[in-house]
Amino acid sequence: MKKTYKLIDLDCANCARKMEDAIKKLDGVTDANVSFLTQKMTVEAEDGRFDQIMQQVVKCCKRVEPDCQIVLK
Repeated sequence: MKKTYKLIDLDCANCARKMEDAIKKLDGVTDANVSFLTQKMTVEAEDGRFDQIMQQVVKCCKRVEPDCQIVLK
């Protein structure tokens, strides 16, 4: 499953790269892309565990950029 999310208050391209690298290391994630310019994140992960994986993604992103919010819709 592949989904794209809007990011709010992502401050810099370096933080986006760090977030992307951290997400790609999570178990079950096959690909991830975090774009500072478009303020969007795309995550591709296992279908059956997608919601659980997204909870880990949110925690990962908060560690890198505490002010950044992921709009999970």
